[in-house]
Amino acid sequence: MNEIDQLKRMIESSTRAVVFTGAGISTESGIPDFRSPGGIWSKYQPIDFSDFLSSEEMRRETWRRKLATDEALTKAVPNRGHRAVAELVQRGKVTSVITQNIDGLHQMSGIPAEQVIELHGNATYATCLKCAVRYELEPIFSEFKQTETPPICGCGGFIKSATISFGQPMPVEPMRRAQAETQFCDLFLAVGSSLVVFPAAGFPVMAKQLGARLVIINRDPTDMDDLADLVINLEIGPTLGEAAGTE
Repeated sequence: MNEIDQLKRMIESSTRAVVFTGAGISTESGIPDFRSPGGIWSKYQPIDFSDFLSSEEMRRETWRRKLATDEALTKAVPNRGHRAVAELVQRGKVTSVITQNIDGLHQMSGIPAEQVIELHGNATYATCLKCAVRYELEPIFSEFKQTETPPICGCGGFIKSATISFGQPMPVEPMRRAQAETQFCDLFLAVGSSLVVFPAAGFPVMAKQLGARLVIINRDPTDMDDLADLVINLEIGPTLGEAAGTE
């Protein structure tokens, strides 16, 4: 039996699966991995959250970078891997998707927003750090292009892309939900993640320790491969698409 047939059987026999996704599922949609050559971190030194809060120039630079790097995000559409995960959610096989990604492609693929747990936030909109009101990006970009003034909410709070920056605390509620979903799953699919960014990378370990079967699907080996019941080092879209029976 080949690897994809094994994966298919594991999914079929599962009653409560969780999918955990990293950057690898979205690179096939044209979004560079932050860490890879050509990724954001190869071009820019990350701005710490404390610097964003304390320096108007750092807030200005954050919005300059957002403007410069947003094109790949706005053009991206879900690929076969996203569609396969959405199909498994629709069938009731997958109860939730825990994602390290900030691109919103899981929701765009048709997964209800309440079943997507975003550990690192979402780059497709902005929020006020003080009152949490949501802002769409286009009006902010339009104003910023003219004034280069970092946006401020009507309440006086700083407006920031709704992502988790270096030095910013992990969001409490998504982490709580991710932990609960991991505790109760019987199959944990880690997809397109290098599994090196903690605390998020702790969830596959937790799932395995609590008795779930662990599958790792990633183009490259990970340090957690020895823990897994099945490791598949193939392209993610075709692998998940074939396992889910979707195009």
